[in-house]
Amino acid sequence: MSAYSRHYNTIVIGVGGMGSATCYELARRGQSVLGIEQFDIPHDMGSSHGYTRIIRLAYYEHPSYVMLLRRAYELWEEIERRSGEHLLHKIGSIDAGPADSWVFKGSLRSVIEMGIDHEVLTGLELNKRWPGYRLPQDIMALYQKDGGFLTPERCVVAYVNAAMALGAEIHGREQVLGWEPRGDGVRVFTDRATYDADSLVFTAGSWNSRLMPWLHGLAVPERQVLIWMQPERPELFQPASFPVFNCLVDEGRFYGFPVYGVPGFKFGKYHHFEESGAPEQFSREPTRADEEMLRDFAARYFPQAGGPTMTLKMCMFTNAPDSHFIVDLHPQLPQVSFASACSGHGYKFASVIGEILADLAQRRTCRHDISLFALSRFGGAMSVLHRDKVELIQRGLPGAEASHAPAAQLPAPGQMYQRQDRQHNDPGVWHSQDRHRDRYSQDIRPFW
Repeated sequence: MSAYSRHYNTIVIGVGGMGSATCYELARRGQSVLGIEQFDIPHDMGSSHGYTRIIRLAYYEHPSYVMLLRRAYELWEEIERRSGEHLLHKIGSIDAGPADSWVFKGSLRSVIEMGIDHEVLTGLELNKRWPGYRLPQDIMALYQKDGGFLTPERCVVAYVNAAMALGAEIHGREQVLGWEPRGDGVRVFTDRATYDADSLVFTAGSWNSRLMPWLHGLAVPERQVLIWMQPERPELFQPASFPVFNCLVDEGRFYGFPVYGVPGFKFGKYHHFEESGAPEQFSREPTRADEEMLRDFAARYFPQAGGPTMTLKMCMFTNAPDSHFIVDLHPQLPQVSFASACSGHGYKFASVIGEILADLAQRRTCRHDISLFALSRFGGAMSVLHRDKVELIQRGLPGAEASHAPAAQLPAPGQMYQRQDRQHNDPGVWHSQDRHRDRYSQDIRPFW
């Protein structure tokens, strides 16, 4: 592609789950949109792949998410109708843990507060109803019938096709090198061209902080590994007989899916080995240690799924210090908005985050209450979106006062923001044995 300059209403950087939805939401409003993706569309280099992603209304992370989830479900069903493709599979969801655990109590609190139909089961009752499970008999589980999974790659394709049909321009395999504010707009520099726009949206996942230095230390990439194992009794692990699950057991917190799309019962452990660092420096090839840890879990709690390993695949979380999302306008440049980190539980919200980011790009405000996701909770200046909601922000952030995250560092207006890649002498991947454990106890658990 020869170098050229064009002007758009909005440029979206990163065309995965949230970026593709944002492009569509803007295009359907008649906006001229350019979506730029450094990899293929879709791709398996980030957080929008893996054939299935959990969606659930029972939300132990915080009840505030449930209202957004209701809208997310509506928007997923809308893009299903437009694409003519089955993307949202409601097969039921299980949230299980000890009776006094934050997983079970948080899920129960969220469905009671929001009036959501649900069932409470003991481990014994759960195992009898769905024989693929063999959780401890004294564990407590919440079943919610509207939970299930999304097909992430197909969701991205559906949104991209719908956006292009409405006039959006989408570029794959084009790397953004930098950007700068230009009056009330922005200019974006890539390895192929230079573009101008009235507004700029970042939805690049683990690569966001490369172009947004104010997110350094606040949107931290983490290596995650998933496994697909061949069940010895496949009939017990089909969508009709196996709800998706989140469960807290002695070995940690795990999540999983029935067989769908490719061979094998799929599951993983939240935060896996807690390896954080630069996304391009992670080992993308799963190891024997990755496999053995996951197989040990299956042998204990899903023994009838203990056949050969079919697939191992790496993906990434991008974690905030308090495990909530970061979705906001730039405090000094309101023409710039962003969504990251989503802390390992964001894909199910991609449809509604697309609507939110379209609002921010087009109007600098939002129809949804996203005070929980304000960047300013970590210190620093507050965006125009939240300046009139200080009291709500302070009241709505469990554990924010206990966070030890660094304050956001904001470069001066007019500065060019260049892509920042790690140098060869950087430490690369580092390990933390305590960070996630502390984060859960301080920042998620206390809301009840």
